[in-house]
Amino acid sequence: MRFATCGDSLEVMSFAAIQGSPQRWYLIPVRVLLVTFIITLLSFAVSLLLGISGVVLAARLREVHPNMTLAYKFVALPVAGAVAAVVLVSSALMEIRHYRQVKTLEGIERAS
Repeated sequence: MRFATCGDSLEVMSFAAIQGSPQRWYLIPVRVLLVTFIITLLSFAVSLLLGISGVVLAARLREVHPNMTLAYKFVALPVAGAVAAVVLVSSALMEIRHYRQVKTLEGIERAS
């Protein structure tokens, strides 16, 4: 049984990185929008759960009927909007940085 040495594994890793699918610039907006949409939905769900529990708790303390529309209007929607804006900008920056880094590394690999 032969064990891989450090040099062998580095060659395999560099070969695997080169043989991957080429980076395409037009897929960046698709990935950014998909990630933004998924994280926005998750943040809306979590903030709605917390908003509903807060509205129910406040209604119990005041001994009134809870108005659930407050959880949608004043908690879940603004939180989801803020999270969407932050995720859109940050994921776009990360995807562009990753694209440029891969292109640079491919150019260095071709040159050597």
